[in-house]
Amino acid sequence: MTDNIDQLRAELLAAVTGASDAPALEEVRVTALGKKGRITGLMKDLGAMAPEQRKAFGQQLNVLKDEIAAALDVRKRHFDSAALDARLASESMDVTLPVRPEARGTLHPISQTMDEVAAIFGQMGFEVADGPDIEDDFHNFTALNFPPGHPAREMHDTFFLPQAEDGQRYLLRTHTSPVQIRTMMTQKPPIRVIIPGRTYRCDYDMTHTPMFHQVELLVIDTETNMSHLRGCLQEFVRTYFGVDDLTTRFRPSFFPFTEPSAEMDIGCSRKNGELKIGNYGDWLEILGCGMVHPNVLKACGLDPEVYQGFAAGMGIERIAMLKYGIPDLRTFFESDLRWLRHYGFAALDIPSVTGGLTR
Repeated sequence: MTDNIDQLRAELLAAVTGASDAPALEEVRVTALGKKGRITGLMKDLGAMAPEQRKAFGQQLNVLKDEIAAALDVRKRHFDSAALDARLASESMDVTLPVRPEARGTLHPISQTMDEVAAIFGQMGFEVADGPDIEDDFHNFTALNFPPGHPAREMHDTFFLPQAEDGQRYLLRTHTSPVQIRTMMTQKPPIRVIIPGRTYRCDYDMTHTPMFHQVELLVIDTETNMSHLRGCLQEFVRTYFGVDDLTTRFRPSFFPFTEPSAEMDIGCSRKNGELKIGNYGDWLEILGCGMVHPNVLKACGLDPEVYQGFAAGMGIERIAMLKYGIPDLRTFFESDLRWLRHYGFAALDIPSVTGGLTR
C-alpha cells in the first residue's frame, strides 16, 4: 500500500511540474484533490479498512494531500507572477513622451489664490508661517484675548475633540490666528509673516463651509502704527484685483485680539445685479484688521510698552470668488472636474508681481 502511495505521489508531482499553464494546473488539482480526484477516492476507501490499517493509511494520505497541495500552490504562484509580468509589460507606457493635451492637470483656484497672496506680500518682505490644524484652548482662544463665555467657544460654533487624558481641550482651529501666537512666542521681533491655511467652523451654505481657508498677516516691531496697516492692505488689494486706484475705507469694528479694530471695504458696483471691483461709488467689506491687542502681546511674553504691531485676516475663498466670479463657495469642495477645468489654472503658471498674477 505504501508503494501505491509513493507511486501516486510521483505521478501527481510530475503532473504538477509538467503543467504548462494555469488551466492545465487546475486540471491537475481537480484530478488529485477534486470530489472525484484520486486522493479523494482513496480517502473514501478508509471506511472499509480495519481500525489500525485505517489509521496508518489515513496518516499517509493526509501527508500526501498536504504535499500535493503545497506543490500546487508553489506552481500557481509561479504562473501568477508570470501573468503579472506579462500584463505589466503589455500595459507599460513611455513616460518620456509629452503629456497629451486632454490629460493636462490644472491648479485649483484656492492654491492659485494662496500663491498670488504670497507673491504680493512676499514683495513687501513678509515670510510664510505655518502651524497645526488641531489646537488647544490657549492658542486658539485664551492667548487671543477671548474671554470665558465668548460665543466662539461654544460647541455649536466650534469642532471640539474629546477631552484628552491630560485634561486639555483640543479643537480644530477656528482661525489661523493661533499661528500668530506661536510665532510671537518663538521668534524675537521684528516679525513680518503671513499665515495661510485651513480653518474649521460649524456652518454650511452658499457663503460658508465647515472647512475653509484663511490668510492672516502679522507685523510686530517698535514703531508700526495704523497708517502702516492701511498702506500695506491698500497696496495688497490694488495689486490683487489689478485696479491701481482702487478706493478703500476703514470702519471701526471689534475683535478680541486687536485694539483698535477695523473692517476694510473696497470700491465696487452692483449695477444690474453684477458685482464689479473698482471706483464705482459702492462699497464691499473685504477683511478685518487692527492693532494687536496689548493683552495678546503680554500672553506671548512681549512687553506692550516696547512692542506693537498690526494684524489682518481674510478668507481665501472669498477673495477668489470676487476676483474670478465664482458664485457659490461650496463648489470649491465638490470635486467636479468640469468646474475645475473651467476655473483651474495651468500648473506651471507661477504667480508673481513681475510676471503677472493671473493667466
